[in-house]
Amino acid sequence: MFLKSEDDHCSLINAKKYFKLAMELAQTLKRSQLSEKFSFVKEYIDAHNNLGMLQMDLDNPEEAKTYLLKGLDICDEEELSENDDGRSRLHHNLGNVFTELRKWDKAREHIQKDIVICNKIGHCQGEAKGYINLGELHYKVQKYDEAMTCYAKALHLAKLLEDEGALVDQINQNMQIVNEALKVRNEIEKEEQVLKKLVRKTEMTRGTDGERKCLLQQYSSLVHLIEKASIIFAWMKYHAYAKKRKKIASQLYDTEKLGDSFLAIGESYHKLRKFDKALKWYTKSWEKYEVIGNLEGQAMAKINIGNTFDSKGDWESALASFEEGYRIAVKANKPSTQLAALENMHYSQMIRFDNVEEARRLRVLIDKLKNSASEYFGVHDVDGGLCSETDTGFSPTKSEFCNKKLKFPDTADQSCEDLPLNSLFGTKKLAKRKTSCTSSTNPSDCLPRSLSKSSSSQAGTMGRKRTRIVLSDDEENAEVLFSGGLANVHDEDNMASFPHDMLYKVAGEDVATSDNFKSGKQQCTNVQKDQWDVSPVASKCIVNACTAMNIEESACSDKSRTSRSDHNNFRFSSPHKTVENSKLYANDNTIHANSVCVDEHCKHIVVKIGEDYVHIEQELCIIGSSISIDQLKVEVACMYYIQLPCEKRSRGLVPVIQHVKYDGRVLESFEAVDVLNDHLSRKSCLEASLGVWVPKPLVELYTQCCKELSELPNMNVLKKLYNQEVSEDEIVVSGCELQEISVTPLVNAINKHQTVASLDLSHNLLGNGTMEKLKKVFTASHQSYGGLALDLHSNRFGPTALFQVCECKVLYSRLEVLNISRNRLTDACASYISTILQKCKALYSLNIEQCYITSRTVQKIADSLDSGSALTHLYLGYNHPVSGNAIMNVLAKLTSLNDFQELGLSGLKLSKSVVEKLCELVKKTSLSDLILGSTSIGNDGALEIFQSLSEKTPETGKLDLSSCGLTSVCIPRFKTGVSLVNSIVELNLGGNPIMEEGGTELASLLTNPQCSLKVLILCKCQLGIPQVLGILKGLSENCYLEELNLAENVHNLDELHTDPNPSKSSIASEKEICTGCSQLEVPDSENDAEGSIAATSASVHNSECKLLIEELSTAIEMAKHLQRLDLSNNGFSQEAGQRLYTSWALHSRSGIAQKHIQGNVIHLSVQGVKCCGTKPCCQKL
Repeated sequence: MFLKSEDDHCSLINAKKYFKLAMELAQTLKRSQLSEKFSFVKEYIDAHNNLGMLQMDLDNPEEAKTYLLKGLDICDEEELSENDDGRSRLHHNLGNVFTELRKWDKAREHIQKDIVICNKIGHCQGEAKGYINLGELHYKVQKYDEAMTCYAKALHLAKLLEDEGALVDQINQNMQIVNEALKVRNEIEKEEQVLKKLVRKTEMTRGTDGERKCLLQQYSSLVHLIEKASIIFAWMKYHAYAKKRKKIASQLYDTEKLGDSFLAIGESYHKLRKFDKALKWYTKSWEKYEVIGNLEGQAMAKINIGNTFDSKGDWESALASFEEGYRIAVKANKPSTQLAALENMHYSQMIRFDNVEEARRLRVLIDKLKNSASEYFGVHDVDGGLCSETDTGFSPTKSEFCNKKLKFPDTADQSCEDLPLNSLFGTKKLAKRKTSCTSSTNPSDCLPRSLSKSSSSQAGTMGRKRTRIVLSDDEENAEVLFSGGLANVHDEDNMASFPHDMLYKVAGEDVATSDNFKSGKQQCTNVQKDQWDVSPVASKCIVNACTAMNIEESACSDKSRTSRSDHNNFRFSSPHKTVENSKLYANDNTIHANSVCVDEHCKHIVVKIGEDYVHIEQELCIIGSSISIDQLKVEVACMYYIQLPCEKRSRGLVPVIQHVKYDGRVLESFEAVDVLNDHLSRKSCLEASLGVWVPKPLVELYTQCCKELSELPNMNVLKKLYNQEVSEDEIVVSGCELQEISVTPLVNAINKHQTVASLDLSHNLLGNGTMEKLKKVFTASHQSYGGLALDLHSNRFGPTALFQVCECKVLYSRLEVLNISRNRLTDACASYISTILQKCKALYSLNIEQCYITSRTVQKIADSLDSGSALTHLYLGYNHPVSGNAIMNVLAKLTSLNDFQELGLSGLKLSKSVVEKLCELVKKTSLSDLILGSTSIGNDGALEIFQSLSEKTPETGKLDLSSCGLTSVCIPRFKTGVSLVNSIVELNLGGNPIMEEGGTELASLLTNPQCSLKVLILCKCQLGIPQVLGILKGLSENCYLEELNLAENVHNLDELHTDPNPSKSSIASEKEICTGCSQLEVPDSENDAEGSIAATSASVHNSECKLLIEELSTAIEMAKHLQRLDLSNNGFSQEAGQRLYTSWALHSRSGIAQKHIQGNVIHLSVQGVKCCGTKPCCQKL
């Protein structure tokens, strides 16, 4: 009876309880042997069968297998006939279980045994259903001919039965869909031929302007192949295509496409039940989305990670991932993704943890979100034909195929008590699964027409099915169950495809659910309100049929494909005007939203300025475990500026927030997050007071140009332009997610602004079109004098971007700095770089690291250099392959440049002859800065460089020898070189195993009054805690060192709990820091001697840890001149980190002390010094 309840949260638990009671009762009766006539063996076997099917519906196929195999063992123990109907049911369901587990041979074995038994006992219906199961198995491994043969046999048997029209219809539909699958397979073969041609064409265009276009065509072809493979459940092919897609995305240097590809690879491993690998790739996808700020992608990845954890049986981790996905989805304001996360959270709480109260609370949230979401989607009236993720339409065959569902016949009597388990929360497996139960109901009273079998009559039973949408095949937990099931947001159109899982047509079946691929009908069907009752996952990238698509943009994510941002991200309210979700210029000047957030999960900070309210996302202002009030002021100022009337904005002045108050108290620079959590929980407001208004004409020009183009301002750009630390002629808009279209308002603003001395567009998604626009700007400015620095690294520029520089004659006299690293320039840029070096007479810094160039381009650079060149800084690192001869030719030319100062060769393998040539360069020029990380020069090469540097006139400089294979033998030579000690101000030895001996030498070096080091990086040097402490103690009298990185120097955590040399002092014996003193647990058994010993040991260790923490704290307190200290990943607990920060903040330094302590991260710094967040390529050693 409990299986009839669809809304009772306890129904499943009760079902499980009574199934177990039934099994125990049957076992008791069987053992009691009260009657020779009734042994209750069959009932005992059926109980195992029922529990096995219950576990299947709980997504626990391994548990199901255990119960069903136990049932077979009982059959053998009780010596039941080989042709017993109980065995038939068990074999039947084991066939389904092994199909779920992708163990095809075992699945085939059990299905065939089921067919044989049914044939021998004359159960024609069961035999037919056995052939349907076998057909399904062949279908899932793409053996369509065998599948058709099985369906033909099933159809022949079904036609011999009376009143089995529904079964005949089902078989016919299955055969029809297999025919459609054959068509899709043929389409795959044709598309594979297209892909092969594109691969050949790409190889022919390598290094030319047409290469990127060919790569994009390959990417689009692979997207189609992945889509088609998912339709027919060809997961091995899907996996192979996803891998190729990742390779192409890497060559396109497109982070977003790479994230999408990682997500697809994770999906393929999930379907193949390789869960650890799925987690690996889902996590990689999440990391890529995080880098580019794609919140929806992050949320989807987290939900898929949760599904994978659930499949592994790690339910706590699954729930945590679902909750994190929901939090991110709320932040992204994506109702469909929020709903998917909530459904999964509801499923976990109700089914996995039996937390009824929390499940009910989540159900209320789900219902509210469905209601609001249905209204939200009601405004989207999608018209027209198919609009795929590329610029071409998709085959109509797919659209037709995806809308063919296998109809399952309705039951003859919905009131039948013999309902299957599936009716509890929507079936996710083939309804043919057998559930046996003893019932007094006459089988004829609830005439079954399903694929299930009853233990008492062998007649199939079928119950009510909940309205639902299946997003994928039944090979994994990859569907949306609206009565407590899992929702996977990354399945590929499977909801609309296939026979064996898509058993019902429901109102929501036309809702597009794929995050990557949409059929025409799915995209162009209006989403009705009732559909939201069955579909929590809306399309991730649905676009209007007439929306312009850029083939260079990523195809599978919703992160700002055009310059239009989500207008919901702008939040401002006024007591006089409230227009929710209005666009920026809807009333020509304002944005409005509610002044108070009613969502309990809302993390907005509400700030009152006069009579107006501004909503700021809390996470935008968090640094470590504190909220940066300075960052909050910037956010508030920019949001407030946006809502000003046009006439006020046109003055070119921007507001500066003077104070932010809470409860009448002025908030300091860094406030703990907990302080503002009270503000959030009380739904109260902070108060901000305006100070002076400062001129920032570019801000006004940018907003004006956005208005002219009917574009929403990019808030990241606005905040960068607002930055008070840069002059009006410096434009720094790094990492703002700008694309070819969204950058247009900024370019227009720069054109109107005229004067530009420095332009930083790094870490965006810009291509050659942007460079062409900039060329026009520079040409139109008529500013033929004054230096210009261009930082374009980490974008999508190709070699022709440099052609635009060559064609812009204004730059010949102006261009001083050009950083175009981390763009795919290839050797096609060689002639352009040569021209730039020859004609741009003012160019003194050129960075072309990681640009996919080879020896050919490096040789061109060497040929272009002469003694009259102004070049002083050159960076060639991380390019491959570059020969030693090419590098030596460059070094030979640089020798003639007396003013040359800095050389970067990181990532290039330097031979002994190259090192010798480099030493010659050091001696003959004023070279002071050498960036040689990961060059594998070893101890010998480093010693040669030390010798060369020590022989020249001391000049301040920096030296990067990170990950070069150095050991402790190099440190004494550096220490004894007086010239080196006096001249090197920044030294990076990170990633070298200098060990304890080297640490001791470095500690001694820092006590040398002649040591002028200001920055010292020693991360991953395997120093050990004693040396970390020794180095910190050496800073007590050091007045120069400002930044010290000692992260990741505990290379073996086991050593933290041992005393390797008891003869040494308590510190030298490592007393190593307690990595988790706060987590130690002491046995509480008073009678257990071993527990007492453990308690004593833990107590001693705890006291030693505290003592060592105190010594570290004292050393940090004495290092008064240090401004930044990194102690991350050394095993320190957060409590220890807090204690260290207390010492850090005791003495006044050059600024107000601040911290970033979170997880394994321990960053101590002062105000104005950024502790983290700067990308490695943007860091200056």
